[in-house]
Amino acid sequence: MPITPELNAEIRILNLYNLDSVREGLKVHKDADEATKSAIARLHHKGLLTQPDGGYLTDLGVHCAEHLQMALRILDVPGS
Repeated sequence: MPITPELNAEIRILNLYNLDSVREGLKVHKDADEATKSAIARLHHKGLLTQPDGGYLTDLGVHCAEHLQMALRILDVPGS
């Protein structure tokens, strides 16, 4: 599966979520770049976010973000 610019934007958004607190969400502002707005809308459409402009992670979104953030930590090991 190639990592398209769209998928990369979605990964970037999911990596912003703080998994230590389910009460922390994200809200995309009107002046955000179009790639960010579109990524958040796609994540909502896929059932990962509660609102089309961000909001909180759904249960599925939490699981996805957990796996994604763990993979990014593993891949970011210095010296490898």
